[in-house]
Amino acid sequence: MTYLLNSAPDFSHEALLGFAAANSQYVTAVHGGVVRSTETPEGQPALVIGGGSGHYPAFAGWVGPGMGHGAPCGNIFSSPSASQVYSVARNAENGGGVIMGFGNYAGDVLHFGAAAEKLRAEGVDVRIIRVSDDIASNSRENHRDRRGIAGDLPVFKIAGAAIEAGADLDEAERIAWKANDATRSFGVAFDGCTLPGADEPLFHVPEGTMGVGLGIHGEPGIRDIPMGTASEVADLLFEGVIEEAPQERSGRVAVLLNGLGRVKYEELFVVYHRIAERLSEAGLTAVAPEVGEFVTSLDMAGLSLTLVFLDEELEQHWSAAVDTPAYRRGELRDLPGHADRAPRTEFYTPGEEQVPEASVESQAGAGSVQEILELFAEVCTTHETELGRLDAVAGDGDHGQGMVLGTRGAVEAGRTALTRGAGARTLLVHAGTAWAEAAGGTSGALWGSALTAAGRALSDSVSPDEAAGVEALLNAVEAVQRLGGAQPGDKTMVDAAGPFAQELQKQFQAGDGLAAGLTAAAAVATDAAASTAQLKARLGRSRVLGEKSVGTPDPGATSFALLMTALAQRVDSVTR
Repeated sequence: MTYLLNSAPDFSHEALLGFAAANSQYVTAVHGGVVRSTETPEGQPALVIGGGSGHYPAFAGWVGPGMGHGAPCGNIFSSPSASQVYSVARNAENGGGVIMGFGNYAGDVLHFGAAAEKLRAEGVDVRIIRVSDDIASNSRENHRDRRGIAGDLPVFKIAGAAIEAGADLDEAERIAWKANDATRSFGVAFDGCTLPGADEPLFHVPEGTMGVGLGIHGEPGIRDIPMGTASEVADLLFEGVIEEAPQERSGRVAVLLNGLGRVKYEELFVVYHRIAERLSEAGLTAVAPEVGEFVTSLDMAGLSLTLVFLDEELEQHWSAAVDTPAYRRGELRDLPGHADRAPRTEFYTPGEEQVPEASVESQAGAGSVQEILELFAEVCTTHETELGRLDAVAGDGDHGQGMVLGTRGAVEAGRTALTRGAGARTLLVHAGTAWAEAAGGTSGALWGSALTAAGRALSDSVSPDEAAGVEALLNAVEAVQRLGGAQPGDKTMVDAAGPFAQELQKQFQAGDGLAAGLTAAAAVATDAAASTAQLKARLGRSRVLGEKSVGTPDPGATSFALLMTALAQRVDSVTR
């Protein structure tokens, strides 16, 4: 349990501020996380690594030369918001683009993805690496669909070293994915962790047993087995990981034996003694092995084993020097000393964004976009109760409220942008950020990304025409499909948005105007949304109650159809 705190809601934020104060030679606290407190070479790609708090030294502890340039940090076990990720990335980026690295969890995928959309809309090249090392969370054939646990450290260490050695964005991305695909982890838990302010752990493992396949967000193992000796636990972990060793390998491996918070160093060394024996028996050489706490889960009693099957390139970067608050290795003479690093003096703060100069025509277009946002807010307010009722059947019942909060946030941000002379593109980017921040959750991240992606099709210099409007809507749907990862039939917004986009594109390519195309596409979306009543939910929280969802339309698909119908009616009335 946590003994020292002022208030549970403020725990992670206060911890981050204290961490930054204690390590000011390395990091500076900014909105949403930390970034390096010293200048980085102009044009160097920025490695932005993050996730929820509660995992120290991940992720803030890994910011420094040879590794991360910044770390957005959410609340305990919660993804940082899109605005937090954006803030950290904006502060870390220095002309070379951004690589965003995080464990493959739904919230992180959405919020890092939404931040990436905003940065791309501003002209920043962003690449995304989702670490997926946990063999207990999916099959070998679906390695990149697994979740990320302690493999975060070697993947980010190798990527950071490649950047330090001069890799550009393309090369750093290639090496990061290569490291991820060579990394496997497996863990066990003996008891659960306790959130700050809570009296009881999130789960208990029955006495005399251990949970196999633990998660790092308080998830219990996938099965319980009798408690073993240190050597038996080592054998279990080693055999689980080595089963996925590639047929062609160098025989050299990076090794990480990671304590989750309550298993102490001496215990880990006892386990590693047996791991070293098993490595030797298998003809494997451990390269710069690490034993300790690297990716924790508050006070969880457990440990995990990570192996990276190295080749010459990966080994070079794994062995390279690194100098961060919580992770140091190698001859630091290979890296500039603190005295040789110029301190940063300027940092981005949310709300201080410069509004690009816009033409009179684009400002007029922005006014039209703002009217659409206000229309969306009216529609969501009108249907709030209905959408909440649909969501309560197999979800948590907050979809109506979330849509109202999101549209209101977008409207307020749009009004502010208009008063500052924003063009159509900039207004949509600001509105998208506000929607995601105000609504939170999955729908907030998806709609925020949709607005931001739509903005890429517009301009701050010319008035949007019908072709730009169609492109904006297609961009929005594509962002929802890509970031959410849903497929047709999963019973999500995609089941209405996908058919809508297909029909809109078909109608417009056939020579119909925007109004006619929207009307036809909105009708298709409405029918598709109604048809989701016959589907069983396969994604999100609703998948747990999938059978219960049959007979009720998906709330996300329904709200999408309602908004597109209102948009079609609006455009039709204006163009008549």
